Amino acid sequence: MINYYRGWDLNKITLQPAFILHRRAYRETSLLLDLFTESYGRISLIARGVRGHRSRLRSLLQPFVPLLISWQGKSELMLLNAAENNGAPFQLRGDCLLSGFYLNELLMRVLPKQDPHPPLYTIYHDTLLELQSGMLQQHTLRLFEKKLLAELGYGLQLQYDFSTGEKVVAEQFYLFYPEQGFKRSASYAGEKMQFKGKSLLALAEEEFPDEECRRDAKRLMRIALASLLGLSFLHSRKLFTEVQ
Repeated sequence: MINYYRGWDLNKITLQPAFILHRRAYRETSLLLDLFTESYGRISLIARGVRGHRSRLRSLLQPFVPLLISWQGKSELMLLNAAENNGAPFQLRGDCLLSGFYLNELLMRVLPKQDPHPPLYTIYHDTLLELQSGMLQQHTLRLFEKKLLAELGYGLQLQYDFSTGEKVVAEQFYLFYPEQGFKRSASYAGEKMQFKGKSLLALAEEEFPDEECRRDAKRLMRIALASLLGLSFLHSRKLFTEVQ
């Protein structure tokens, strides 16, 4: 059995599966990397000298490339020692590429540093695999968001009315209370926080039979994620809107 917490007191960690979420220039020839690792969660590293023309890592340290990385240090900003391929890069294009950037920015914003989430790492990998198909399916993003919330301890109870304990009825309407769940409303009022029972049950079963269910799932996920994201907008979401 893997101990996902081993190594926090060590200076060197070796050959850990990881993906780069974000990279930016640092000084003349280096990079600052934000990575999502399988066993150590989100970490930040300095990659020295990798922007130089002779660096073999220059083209490797990119988003959507499965990596094995080694690093050292105990602070929030550590030093990359080595990196190598851990599989073929994911080839994302068009809307799927923009969606990949959205996943990365979302993880950057909501994941605490050095907080391991191995199941979420697998979910992220599998979502990239779906995006590689070339045609963006909205349910792919909704399910990632749903599973992300659950992994962070903010999972939604979609099948029961929190005020009565009764099962959600497809033909009824429900108001969403972010800290509690869903409560049946007397009638349809067109409120932002109101959802049809059919849409809640579809999301619970991870199926989206019609456009109404897809629209409701997108609206619900935005509301649910808002408390984690704060007031700042997501750059990837803005870019996607501009491209559309």
